[in-house]
Amino acid sequence: MKGIKKSLAEEYLFLDFSHQIEGCIFPLHTSVTLFLLSYCDCKIFKVYLVLKRESTDVSLLKNVLSQDVEVQIISKQELPPIVQNCCLPAVVERPDSFCRAGLAVVLRHIIQKSYEADPSKKEVLELLGFKKTCLKACAEVSQWTRLCELTIPLAIENFLKESSEQHPSIPAEILQLEKKLSEPVRVHNDDKLRRQKLRQQKAARVGPSGFKEKTKTKSKAQRQETSDASDPLSKSLELEVAFSKLTVQEEPAAPTREPAHIRKAKASDLPPLEHVFAEGLYFTLTDIVLLPCVHHFLLIICKKLSERLTEFPLLAAWYQRIQEVPRVKTAASQCGIQFCPLPELLTTSNEQHTGLNEDPGGEEQNDPSFIGGPRPTMTKLMEKGIEVMFSPHPCPTWTIDWNSLPAAVSPKEGKMSSDRALRKQQQLNNLVYVVTNQAKPGDRIVDFCSGGGHLGIMLAHMLPLCQVTLIENKELSLIRAKKRSDELGLSNIWFIQANMEYFTGMFNIGVALHACGVATDMVIEHCIQTRAAFVTCPCCYGFIQNTSKFNFPKSEQFKKTLSYKEHMILCRFADQTAVQLPPQRRLIGKQCMCLVDLDRARAAEERGYSVQVISMEPESCSPKNNMIVGVPI
Repeated sequence: MKGIKKSLAEEYLFLDFSHQIEGCIFPLHTSVTLFLLSYCDCKIFKVYLVLKRESTDVSLLKNVLSQDVEVQIISKQELPPIVQNCCLPAVVERPDSFCRAGLAVVLRHIIQKSYEADPSKKEVLELLGFKKTCLKACAEVSQWTRLCELTIPLAIENFLKESSEQHPSIPAEILQLEKKLSEPVRVHNDDKLRRQKLRQQKAARVGPSGFKEKTKTKSKAQRQETSDASDPLSKSLELEVAFSKLTVQEEPAAPTREPAHIRKAKASDLPPLEHVFAEGLYFTLTDIVLLPCVHHFLLIICKKLSERLTEFPLLAAWYQRIQEVPRVKTAASQCGIQFCPLPELLTTSNEQHTGLNEDPGGEEQNDPSFIGGPRPTMTKLMEKGIEVMFSPHPCPTWTIDWNSLPAAVSPKEGKMSSDRALRKQQQLNNLVYVVTNQAKPGDRIVDFCSGGGHLGIMLAHMLPLCQVTLIENKELSLIRAKKRSDELGLSNIWFIQANMEYFTGMFNIGVALHACGVATDMVIEHCIQTRAAFVTCPCCYGFIQNTSKFNFPKSEQFKKTLSYKEHMILCRFADQTAVQLPPQRRLIGKQCMCLVDLDRARAAEERGYSVQVISMEPESCSPKNNMIVGVPI
């Protein structure tokens, strides 16, 4: 095994490798990443396959990967320390203090670096989609990102493991994807394209003599049933638009004005646009992620469950269409993906898949006992002995000596007004006091949702004997934080661009300043799982909702008193604390904030923590001025 050669010019890409079966490299995240590297013809990363076990057989890799794909094999023990704290795939820059981890983050980075290396590869940059947001939203808050990045790859891996059985069950996630492909497409120029499609459809109904063919008047439902799925002419618009971005086209003709009857058509009468690719009309990173997964799923279906292929007409059509994209077949073959021919489907399933309800709070929509507004809900809690109550602030007048600090430590160095910078300093006074009084030499402190690093950089500067890690999903924010850290010469700080769940390292204290919505709950949960103390300042209460990981209310005490809908009323009113609102309304908002955070505190107490909900000083430092401080008992 070759060691890692240090170079400031290269970036190092680390991929898990457990085994391979019939050309499928496990885990699928690794297959996806290798496929993207081949598609982009990207040679700027040093690629390492990390063995999950020392006994892993790597000899068959030569039969899977093309000679054009250069990889080296290393063990987990050879990983840089920062990468050992993350789930793979991961990319690290030299020196080893900045890491990107998680499938979506790493894939987006590969695309950006490939384009920077060769700006003529515009089709590579187009993979990021409209406004470059494809798979940018983190999996914790985006159901679509979670489906593509996490649940589908995992479901297919489990399906492949079960395929040795006579009748493996079809993953619900595949049914969900088939359903997604049946939904109308929404794009930024939606109205214009739908009017073009309407004109196309009307032109197709004109007979050879130039007169309209006689047709019976159909209801709206009937029109939808006989829409473009059964009409090849009506499909041509979507295909034309989709493939125009993928091939060299002549200069388009000047747009002509639509006829009056097309311009005046109601939006409700316009035909929907159909999916060509996973996210709509255009080939994007999502298609790259899904291809290895769907390919291996269809391989098993064709071999062992061919009679069930008719249940996935849209998925099969997508699989065949994606092979027409330039360079896809070449890139796939370099990664061991040999496309399988699909039999012609005799029937098309139009069934609506059940059990895929995405509304996390749907069961509460018709709660007959519900009484609206915050006051009845607050009264209900008071009757159970749950009242608005803050713990005393441990040192309300304490402040950092800002004048004695290097300029790069101050929030004033960031891009914000002087008033906002002052309020940020006041917020930091509160959190830094609590953390510095808890921290011991050698402690590991993690600043979750770190943004530009105001809190993490301050802690790294004030606690030089502690290791501080900043975790943030937004690349530009973390790059700004790294620049400030470099100016200060800090050597006890790491930067990880990743979704929170991709961080797997051990730590002693977790902090978060204004983590949005359920991100606060994720921080607290991450700390509880590690038995670490936590100091959080919540934000965006109105974005709180049930997720795949959390159900609200969280604590047994609140669950016995409030329904989900009643708890959501507290969350919505907790967001009404802005300074421009009337004082009485702000007071109610503050009380609702306290009750929502008390539920979080009680839930942590039920799991062996001592928790306080404290109001920051001065309260004017932020409309969202609560701190939740928890210490494991």
